[in-house]
Amino acid sequence: MTTFTRYTVETAPAASRPVLEAVQKAFSFVPNLQGNMAESPELLAGYSQLWDLFGKSTLTPHEQQVVYLTSNFENNCHYCMAGHTTLARMIEMAPEVIAALRAGSVIPDARLEALHVFTTAVVRDRGFVNDAGIEAFLAAGFTRRNVLEVVLGVATKVMSNYTNHLVHTQLDPFMKGNEWTKPA
Repeated sequence: MTTFTRYTVETAPAASRPVLEAVQKAFSFVPNLQGNMAESPELLAGYSQLWDLFGKSTLTPHEQQVVYLTSNFENNCHYCMAGHTTLARMIEMAPEVIAALRAGSVIPDARLEALHVFTTAVVRDRGFVNDAGIEAFLAAGFTRRNVLEVVLGVATKVMSNYTNHLVHTQLDPFMKGNEWTKPA
């Protein structure tokens, strides 16, 4: 198995250090994902920028987590499912919503379920969502802008999910208790 280095602020390539310093300042530590991404300063910077941009979208923090957790589920990313489960709990997302997202089942909130269904279609169909799927999403109270914001969230997760698959990112200690394996 090919191994990758998990960098710290001190050991990272020079071009990755400013981003890792910002991550460390924001989280008080460097998560293993970003430590691994630091091998490519461009990937690390791109991921950080997309993360920040999605955070500024018109989707609420709970809606953003629905997009992230749905993408993580569909891409079978154990690291990001554990991490975003932790983040969803920190922002007090309803436990039954988190459980449904972790199980890939129906969310007991119609608006969030519409977002979940639409995000699932975006990921599974690689963006080729049919008009009926888009119209159902809009009918649930979302906007055309939200359609494209989902694309931004999915793109952010493709970067992290695929990186985790390639480099076999280990869970961080803060994720303890939120480990995840995709249900059969």
